[in-house]
Amino acid sequence: MENTDKLEKEKKGFNLKDRAMDIFSRYSMVIILVALLIAFQVMTDGIFWRPLNITNLVLQNSHILVLSAGMLLVVLLGHVDLSVGSVMAFVGAIAGMLMVNNGISPWLAVPLCIGIGALIGAWQGFWVAYVGIPAFIVTLAGLLMFRGLTQVVLGGQSLAPFPSAFQKISTGYLPDIAGGEHLHFLSMIIGVIIAAVLILGQWRTRERRKKNLFEVESMNAFFIKAIFTGLIVIGVTYIFAAYQGYPIILIILGVIVSVYGFLTNKTVAGRQIYATGGNKKAAELSGIKTKKITFWVFVNMGAMAALAGLILAARLNAATPQAGTSMELDAMAAVYFGGASTSGGIGTIMGAIVGGLVMGVLNNGMSILGVGVDWQQAIKGLILLLAVVLDIYNKKKKIS
Repeated sequence: MENTDKLEKEKKGFNLKDRAMDIFSRYSMVIILVALLIAFQVMTDGIFWRPLNITNLVLQNSHILVLSAGMLLVVLLGHVDLSVGSVMAFVGAIAGMLMVNNGISPWLAVPLCIGIGALIGAWQGFWVAYVGIPAFIVTLAGLLMFRGLTQVVLGGQSLAPFPSAFQKISTGYLPDIAGGEHLHFLSMIIGVIIAAVLILGQWRTRERRKKNLFEVESMNAFFIKAIFTGLIVIGVTYIFAAYQGYPIILIILGVIVSVYGFLTNKTVAGRQIYATGGNKKAAELSGIKTKKITFWVFVNMGAMAALAGLILAARLNAATPQAGTSMELDAMAAVYFGGASTSGGIGTIMGAIVGGLVMGVLNNGMSILGVGVDWQQAIKGLILLLAVVLDIYNKKKKIS
């Protein structure tokens, strides 16, 4: 009897350990992000969580988050795009020519610039998808070519200033139509609505899984998750509302995350991207047009790089030849750190965004602490290596 009880306790201990390891492997990036937020809040004596700093954190890293969303699809196919930083600079230069030199309205110039980015993506996607040249080579050529074209367009000088309407893309805030003096009421209302929508979505997902006879969490566990979700959303909203409310770029990011989440999880095209990245030959045998998928993923990447370039130009209020330098590395680091596999077929939009936030938190926190740029680069490089090591470890564990 004693031996039986002992075996049951050991079995229970193993189950708890396995469950804890499973939770960590699934939510490791979120856990690391929360740990960094707490650590920097303590190390900076409360400066890090101030509304002004959190708002600046979003504004300063918004272009990296946009790049990460586009880079995710490229990485899911098992490719990389080294040209996105140069495309950002080139599109920013074109935007400067249109709006600063020629006075063209931002309402016309912005979609035109995004279209130019899509054409650049189509140019590179053609060589990768239909000619079969490795993406590394094609996009490396693009990195050099579009950086050079940026110098040609700008003549080695910066173009400034942009129209105020264009600057609001990256530095504007939602108007407070509710008329709050010390708290942005409109942002708080939107935050409550977002929390309610997320909780409702969790409930519908639970009910759908239950209806299809899948295992679901207990009602108590669901309530805890729902309360946690609501508190996080409303808490973050309160931080923004205590300053000037939701930045416009945060709304744009929310739309991008929603669209990419729907694309990757709910559409045939999304499943085909995962299938192509997971096993290209098997995908082709099943009837998936892998060349077409690859081509359109690079078109999308070009458009997102253009949007990121516009956001950066709006924040800097200038088109500069050095814009976007090393941005491709930050975007890839965010995607890999967010759980995407280097071999393709694995990754999520939320993982990419969390990875981007981790990089942004590190940059912001280390800057407040006075850590030099040299050490910041070294630390980010080490983190990228650790992210890949974690990816390989998880793969080996699943196989075993």
